[in-house]
Amino acid sequence: MSIPQIVDVRSYYDKGSSGSGSSDADFQAQIIRGLMAPTNEKTLPTMILYDERGLRLYDIITTKAPEYYLFGAEEQILRDCADQIVDVMHQHSGGVVLGEAVLELGAGSLRKTSHILLALANLVPTLPSVVPVTYYALDLEERELKRTLTGLRESTVGSMLVGKVEAKGMLGTYDAGLNFIQEGGLKENSLSDNTLPLSLERYKIESTRRDSSPASTGSSFPDSSETDITSPSTPVDQTPLHLLFLGSSLGNFKRGEDAEFLRSLPLKTGRDTLLLGLDHDNGREEIELAYNDPQGHTRDFIMNGLKAAGRALGDESMFSEEHWEYVNTYNETKRRHEAFYKCIQTHEINPPTASKPVQFLKGELINMEISHKFSESDAYTLFAGANLRPIQRWTDNTGRYSLWLLERPAFVFPLLDSPSVVSGHNTKFGMPSIEDWHNMWTVWDFITTRMIPPSMLFQKPIDLRHICLFYLGHIPTFLDIHLSRLLDEPHTDPQEFKYIFERGIDPSVDDPTQCHPHSEVPTNDEDWPSLTSILTFQTRARERVKKLYSDIAEGKTPLTRKVARVLFMTFEHEGLHAETLLYMLLQRAGTGTIPPPDFSPPHWESLVAQWQIAPKPVLPTVELGPSTVTLGIDDIEEEDTDPEKHYDVAGHVFGWDNESPRRQTEVKAFRIEWRPVTNGEFYEFYKGAGQGKVKLPASWEDHNGDIYVRTLHGPVPIKIAWDWPVLTCYDNLSVYATVKGGRIPTEPELRLFLDTFSCGYEGGANVGFRHWHPVPATTGGTKLGGKGHNGGVWEWTSTVLDKYDGYVPSTLYPGYSSDFSDETHQVVLGGSYVTIPRIAERRSMRNWYQRNYPYSWTSARVAYDV
Repeated sequence: MSIPQIVDVRSYYDKGSSGSGSSDADFQAQIIRGLMAPTNEKTLPTMILYDERGLRLYDIITTKAPEYYLFGAEEQILRDCADQIVDVMHQHSGGVVLGEAVLELGAGSLRKTSHILLALANLVPTLPSVVPVTYYALDLEERELKRTLTGLRESTVGSMLVGKVEAKGMLGTYDAGLNFIQEGGLKENSLSDNTLPLSLERYKIESTRRDSSPASTGSSFPDSSETDITSPSTPVDQTPLHLLFLGSSLGNFKRGEDAEFLRSLPLKTGRDTLLLGLDHDNGREEIELAYNDPQGHTRDFIMNGLKAAGRALGDESMFSEEHWEYVNTYNETKRRHEAFYKCIQTHEINPPTASKPVQFLKGELINMEISHKFSESDAYTLFAGANLRPIQRWTDNTGRYSLWLLERPAFVFPLLDSPSVVSGHNTKFGMPSIEDWHNMWTVWDFITTRMIPPSMLFQKPIDLRHICLFYLGHIPTFLDIHLSRLLDEPHTDPQEFKYIFERGIDPSVDDPTQCHPHSEVPTNDEDWPSLTSILTFQTRARERVKKLYSDIAEGKTPLTRKVARVLFMTFEHEGLHAETLLYMLLQRAGTGTIPPPDFSPPHWESLVAQWQIAPKPVLPTVELGPSTVTLGIDDIEEEDTDPEKHYDVAGHVFGWDNESPRRQTEVKAFRIEWRPVTNGEFYEFYKGAGQGKVKLPASWEDHNGDIYVRTLHGPVPIKIAWDWPVLTCYDNLSVYATVKGGRIPTEPELRLFLDTFSCGYEGGANVGFRHWHPVPATTGGTKLGGKGHNGGVWEWTSTVLDKYDGYVPSTLYPGYSSDFSDETHQVVLGGSYVTIPRIAERRSMRNWYQRNYPYSWTSARVAYDV
């Protein structure tokens, strides 16, 4: 049998190197730097643990130390779910693509990886003439790579990979391997001239389940006679790269450096994936035992690192084991496990490359490994900082460990505590930065130019709104009008745009002829401005924004509260209309609207399986109150001209006119359901006690008696969306609540619940395009005191939008709220899955819809009097 091929990438260790350098000198220098640090600040690099002997000792831990649950938990996930994971990996392409590569960072024994490799082989429906998939095991020890790859070839799994998956080694560090890829090192193995996917099954329009056979985990060539086939959204001439980073190895990075590392990964949008293992923030005793098993296997592994460190410095016996012992600890506050060498006898060593001897004092600690654990908030903070989106997650049977499949989408919203435009100040809801604007423009262009085909531009997906083209012109027009007023400058040509696009419509559902003042728009398609002229106008309006920020930075334009308010208002206006446009497009999903490209399509079958077994609240309701609830913020627009507050921008929180002033209200004791009404609950009501009392939700479709739920990926059978919050009008949900013996909560009641139990965007809430569809709510769980999210929906309240003491209409936008205080609009709180985070997270934010408006992405939970 031939020797496994090993690709030596060590010359790529330094991006700036000429190609002839080695990482050995860098490794030695890293050791010396760590040892020359002050007492009790000394370190040794974690890499010392993973020499050839260290890798074998680690294998012993995984087989003989059950206390080290991380390996077993990850292996259980892969054993049970590898076929599913690999299938989800290939949602973009529709199947294995000839020439695709899989690279594992820190491959180790390949025992867990074999499950992934077998699943990849099973995904190839037939034996092709060329091996379609190449797997690269990246590691530091050449002999160990050869041993493990040879063992794989000779195994039963290896025989099943023949002709489908070729396994090779890659010798070097993470950096070297990734630099090798970024510099095109894998291209010689690419078959990009013929990269059609070997399976297109998932692009059957009505397919929600794959047939499987003994030779396949679910991929097969489609029978085009069964149904139409749609093209994958990603060009199939791009060969995918799938990265594997298992074993919670990312936990060895410092906080911040982990996100930086993930950001550096060469993942292409709409094509590549990362499978990442993360350990949870489990109990202290459990974690400390995992890293110090009673049998001493972990101790042997750790102490071997001293020999590796000595060998790197020229003398394997430099660190005499009799001078050291192994200790470990877990810091629950920092969610960090640390491993140390503890000096048990004062002594010194003399490394040849050190400037002076290194002295160790009795009791001194040398840190050689950190292992961060990840709470829900830690994980989502990490992903946002790394510009990654979780596609799907798998958790082991004990709930202690997760595998996350991630992608780099077209855009990701950063966390709200990112630096603001005001230097040195972080304000979640202050003036947006120019980076915020660029992100918003990316989102807007994504929706308008990539999800709306030209044939839909002159169509009205909803009769109560304008044609799609109107919104493309409305956003830059609104922006241009307010910039011109602010800066006392002429409007951008063509100035007649302001008369067509200045204001949209929200007519009465009962009588659409009744509507607030709005623009008079053309009635004939040919009388509308061309798309090209609208996009040109949009570019010029955006250039005005960029110039304003540049002038502020250069001191040419003073940064006043009014300037900041106009930028806040126009920015959030664009975010609100992105959602409006999307709930319009939802009505044509599957019959016109293009599913969101460059975002992995949902793998409905496996998602449903996870949702069905997810834990539900022990009790359906929670009791709150009596309590005093604070509503709103003190953002008084008239203060913008107050000489004492004129320049008070840093730290100021902006809001719309109906958010101010701050006010308090008393809430009596009440009970409220942990989760909003689901599609399944409302379906049973619709078919049962609610027959004739409620209308079919506009988010549903009736296909000859079978109910489907609309998604931007096309309609899905209601069983898939069974546990999602139902999206329907207030009238429907009010009837449901009344028949159930309850009611829709008031604004203060819902505010109290959300303040108490919402996990927020940072904690994983389904807002800001984390998904392109609702998901089951998670509030009421046994962890985090019941905190969770509502599935990604606005929520109705029984509070009517109306004036209140202290309310003053906006001077800049006087009709924003006051035009709708007509006793027909209900206040809604929260945010949907496509609400931008700064709107969804600002607790004072109040949105509203007519109580019988059927299209908004709004649900409700039921409240009960106590």
